[in-house]
Amino acid sequence: MEVGVNGHTDEQSSVNGESSGTSSPGTPGGDEVFLNFDNNRNHAEEVGSSNGVNRPLRPMPRRSSLIKDRPVGLRPVRKKTVSFSSMPSEKTIANIQDCLNYMQNGSELMKVRQNGRHYQRMFSLDFDLMQIRWHPTSKKPHKARILIEDIKEIRSGKNSDLFRSSSSDILPEECSFSIVFGERYESLDLVASTPDEAHIWVTGLACLLSNNKDSGEILDRQQATRDKWLREVFEAADLRNSGHLDKMEVTDLIKSLSSHINPSKIQQKLKETGLDKREEKRGRLTSEDFVRIFKEMATRPEIYFLLARYSSNSEYMTTDDLLLFLEAEQGLTRVTKDECLDIIKRFEPSKEGRKRGQLGIDGFTAYLLSKECDLFDPEHQKVCQDMTQPLSHYFIASSHNTYLLEDQLRGPSSVDAYIRSLKKGCKCLELDCWDGPNDDPLIYHGHTLTTKITFKSVIEAINEYAFVASSYPVILSIENHCSLKQQQAMAQHMQTILGIFTYYLLMVAIIKSILYFVGDKLYIEQPDENADCLPSPTHFINKILVKNKKLPSDTSEGYVSEEDEGSESSAENKKKLNNKKEGSGKKLKLAKELSDLVSWCKSVRFVDFHTSAEKQNPWEMCSFNESLSVKLANNNSEEFINYNKLFLSRIYPNGTRVDSSNYNPQDLWNSGCQMVALNYQTSGQMMDLYTGRFNQNGNCGYVLKPSIMRDEISYFSATTRDAIPGISPQILHVKIISGHQFPKPKGSGAKGDYTDPYVAIEVFGIPSDCAEERTKTVQHNGYNPLFDEWFEFQINLPDLALVRFCVLDDDFIGDAFIAQYTIPFECMQTGYRHIHLKSNTGDTIPNCTLFIHVAITNKRGGGKSHKRGQSVKKAKRAKDYTSMKSIGVKNIDETFRVAIQPLRDAADLRDNVQTELVLFKENCGLAAISNVKQCIRLLSNRITSCGNGVTLTLTSRGDFPYLEAQGIIPEVLKKALISFDNLVGECKILIQTADSVHERIIHSQQAGLEWHEDLSNHCQTSGLKGRKLNKAMENFAWNIRVLKGQADLLLQAKNECLEYLRQVKEAAVSTGLAKPEIITNGT
Repeated sequence: MEVGVNGHTDEQSSVNGESSGTSSPGTPGGDEVFLNFDNNRNHAEEVGSSNGVNRPLRPMPRRSSLIKDRPVGLRPVRKKTVSFSSMPSEKTIANIQDCLNYMQNGSELMKVRQNGRHYQRMFSLDFDLMQIRWHPTSKKPHKARILIEDIKEIRSGKNSDLFRSSSSDILPEECSFSIVFGERYESLDLVASTPDEAHIWVTGLACLLSNNKDSGEILDRQQATRDKWLREVFEAADLRNSGHLDKMEVTDLIKSLSSHINPSKIQQKLKETGLDKREEKRGRLTSEDFVRIFKEMATRPEIYFLLARYSSNSEYMTTDDLLLFLEAEQGLTRVTKDECLDIIKRFEPSKEGRKRGQLGIDGFTAYLLSKECDLFDPEHQKVCQDMTQPLSHYFIASSHNTYLLEDQLRGPSSVDAYIRSLKKGCKCLELDCWDGPNDDPLIYHGHTLTTKITFKSVIEAINEYAFVASSYPVILSIENHCSLKQQQAMAQHMQTILGIFTYYLLMVAIIKSILYFVGDKLYIEQPDENADCLPSPTHFINKILVKNKKLPSDTSEGYVSEEDEGSESSAENKKKLNNKKEGSGKKLKLAKELSDLVSWCKSVRFVDFHTSAEKQNPWEMCSFNESLSVKLANNNSEEFINYNKLFLSRIYPNGTRVDSSNYNPQDLWNSGCQMVALNYQTSGQMMDLYTGRFNQNGNCGYVLKPSIMRDEISYFSATTRDAIPGISPQILHVKIISGHQFPKPKGSGAKGDYTDPYVAIEVFGIPSDCAEERTKTVQHNGYNPLFDEWFEFQINLPDLALVRFCVLDDDFIGDAFIAQYTIPFECMQTGYRHIHLKSNTGDTIPNCTLFIHVAITNKRGGGKSHKRGQSVKKAKRAKDYTSMKSIGVKNIDETFRVAIQPLRDAADLRDNVQTELVLFKENCGLAAISNVKQCIRLLSNRITSCGNGVTLTLTSRGDFPYLEAQGIIPEVLKKALISFDNLVGECKILIQTADSVHERIIHSQQAGLEWHEDLSNHCQTSGLKGRKLNKAMENFAWNIRVLKGQADLLLQAKNECLEYLRQVKEAAVSTGLAKPEIITNGT
């Protein structure tokens, strides 16, 4: 059976008639409940109305009306549906009338009942907009209806008691919604065949509820301001005062008003439009034609539905509406009405709208497409991390064979390659140096056919562009194959071009008045022999460091092992590890002049971790090829991480990657490796990850590693698939709503070819975080595909996770890549966001966007993530507390045993708050990913809908807010208020006791640390040897990390509770439940 463009089967389409609709974003984690404020009518569930109009019922399709539950675990088959707006012949949803027309034509919806069975029924909205009806039914026809005036709320998603209690995992969240009606707040739970259909019903009913007093006039009032504005701009463009514009003038006008619309689509639309047929006006459009065409093309239904849900009149947002949207959805705090007015003035195109403080659909669309609603947090566009820690505590942007533009065998070498890398924020450049003619060293890939460039020209380019991206240090990794004389020439070029940074030479230069000749970029100050760590990036501001072999200080000349990446292989490294011979390999005579330029980056060969711990100095660093480093990361993960806490590691690709392909840098970042060098000239997924990682800190070339990779005593394994001790896992909720102007894949064929796009969401991080999901495929629509699908990912180590959105063509033979965007998890903003997608080379594609909704929540109680639609009551289970591990030394174990109770107390405090928070959201009829502000807004609206003198007021008892209700309160509201009191109570307990519990945990940690200095001797005295000794050391580090992490989590939970209370107060003020001065009182 074929699937129709509206998600129904052909059989259903013949019943429903010709109707169209489209999808809305829903509110995944937002305020998904819409309330009726007219309560002058009595409750009437399924009771006929005297003013209802009985219309003939349509015949049902031949199919069973009773559908039993599918077997548990059987996932519903994913259909390839076509977006409503994807077909030129289909009318898009441009306003509320389109929604209501669709509802009046009728939809076959699934009715969910308490007996666990599902019934297919035909639902429709009466043409007088007064009631919804369904058939067939066992009840009398006049009882199978609900009056609009009796509807209390519309809930999007599975957010009713029935949905949560039933085995509804097989029912799609995005297709589910509930109609809450009557004085007892009973629920009619429905499931549409597509998300598009569900959102049309939710939006249409929400609009009727907010306008039920004058529903007969609602359609006449729609978009009056917008129509007036469009007619005015049309008249202004009609310079001939003819009342008509030709096609080119209309194209230019639409493009000037809405820059995100593709001109080719405008011209295509004009061709499909029936223009004036009279000879003298052929090919010209009237103002009415222009208004209609513009609204159809510029109105994005998913954005229009979002505006309709937050606006008080379905046409535009007032400053109050916008303030609620910004605080409830976008996560902004302390937003003022002046700030809302500023947004309206900057984005609303109509003068009348700006004057009245009203944001219409065009202004709202422009705002959502602006940088202010970008997914990337602007705080990370500048340096935002601590830059005073040792260099070994940072990931450092590094390139491999920087001089190459293409492959490793025949590709051209270019100075431009260095300039491009430096502009991209690269801070470690590679220079392969060989003898050249006339004693002028060259840079190229030795023993290959790559072209050659002079060493001097490269140094000159580095001198000019080294600090374009940031002022933090640049490291020159020199692979030296030159003769003694040409090494001296290299040193001379670096000294004269870059300058030498020593206080002595600088003073000499000043005295001799030749300061203009001597610069200060080259840093050669030798490290203090007693130094126990590397200096910080801040210490080397605007400095260039040389990484190379170095002669002993008391030697004027000597031989060193030649660094040759081409000769490095995993087999050879294995042999070196077995022989442990530092001097094995080729020998090269090193010039003292070049040796003296090396200070804090002396290159040495790696033997093993034990040797490094015993002999390696902080200013000495090793290079590892790809194979060896991956092997160490997999087999010696903990040792590799501990090694990288003190020493710098440089990783480079295997010599077999002659095509300049790249390995996955994430695998080495997981082990704390700093200089993970990639081929910058090769675009693709791995370079996308690299760019995403270093965008995290203002693209300065340095990113601070997670604390668990920096702390002297901590336990972490890069291969772990479990939760990290002391780190609270996060749940990332992503809804892919729609795309816009996806280009065709590279190499795609004819002009008229269609694109069948889908979106893949990939998470990169430690093994337990790695995941991939994909949306459905939208057939034949790369211009404005609608997806409406949500996904959840558990992130155990947020600081290290990257999220990549990749758009691909499902029906393209070859490289299906269309566009991508990669972002660090820590840089993601929550709410409704537009992603401005990038090409495979990393360039932003004009007007190519992905519209998404993001929410981030804490994982509850240390167990599995809380499933959407599942009640927290059913999710309760025996608590699994984080505890201490045995060391095997009685006195040390006794020290850690004291911490068990405060650890349990801390876990209980956090878990109790999270449990009550989820229950409060459930009793408000909201999803677990909603926030407290949305709950308070809902309670305010629910009180308003009660009428009959019922009031709700926020008061303050001491430092804590309380809601006081007066009047006859419905049971559903009582449950929500009780949940609110319980939440505030648990927050109060945590806030008041957190400091004392935190102090007990920290005391236990400090007591444990007293054993650290002589830990090995204590263990050996107790008879621990070999593996048992290693296990004891590992467990000790685990315990210390757990204590530190749990203490930090408790303080974080305290801050979260204070944030919840602040949200309550701000939301109460914005909804009229409290006066502004309450925010200045209490917490």
